[in-house]
Amino acid sequence: MSLHTSLKTGGPVDLYAIPEDTADLQNLLSWLGRQNIPWLPIGKGYNLLVRDGGIRGAVISLERFDRIDVIEEGVIRAEAGAENLAVVRFAQRIGRGGIGFISGIPGTIGGAIKMNAGAYGEGILERTEYLTLLRGGKISDYRMTELDYGYRHLRLEDGDIVLAAAFRLDEREPSHTEEEIRKDLELRRSKHNVGYPSAGSFFKNPHGQAAWRLIDAAGMRGEKVGGAQVSEVHSNFLVNTGNATAQDFLDLAAIVKNAVFASSGVKLEEEVRIVGET
Repeated sequence: MSLHTSLKTGGPVDLYAIPEDTADLQNLLSWLGRQNIPWLPIGKGYNLLVRDGGIRGAVISLERFDRIDVIEEGVIRAEAGAENLAVVRFAQRIGRGGIGFISGIPGTIGGAIKMNAGAYGEGILERTEYLTLLRGGKISDYRMTELDYGYRHLRLEDGDIVLAAAFRLDEREPSHTEEEIRKDLELRRSKHNVGYPSAGSFFKNPHGQAAWRLIDAAGMRGEKVGGAQVSEVHSNFLVNTGNATAQDFLDLAAIVKNAVFASSGVKLEEEVRIVGET
């Protein structure tokens, strides 16, 4: 899985599957079910830490689910494997905007939806009309009023797979969107260009506080375990300086959490998703 995650860590998975479309995915899930093989869907492997023992069962990559369409006036639908910036660019070409804040967030719409990705006080689910989910073997659309979500989370049922999301967007001049994209990418290049593989923000921001400030105040900037390090550039980024193991990241995260709690009384919570076997 080190080949399929942005952190470049993770042990082997028994089966890595890349379905072509929804019918292929449903056939795959049916076969896995008959064989009693567990499975885990992923996008491009951002925001994911796979333990060194790897994953027993199957990983299902939705990378080929990348279609983006206009479905009605002011509403676009993007499949889970579509890149975040590609969705913003598609909307720009048809004179729509409002989701420029995801331009510089690496990864795909499926991952952005599952963590309610956002920036500058906005979250992608606030712009979402409905989600297309594969639930219990059936494909259905769910309005956001039917779902439970909030800051950096979306509560789904076990076994749900996000297939697509529909966004209602504002009329916006393409030049205005271009300026949003430029500012966001420049900001992220200046603040988030950490120079090593990472999963983006490793910890969630506690309510009303910035995780990076708490980590700095605890003296953790630059702290290192094996090949894993708290970035010198942005202290809420844990980076792989070379040959880091997943355990290096887990040990470093524990040290950071303990230091922050000791200095501020705040308990940090991981934003990255941690999966797999020790």
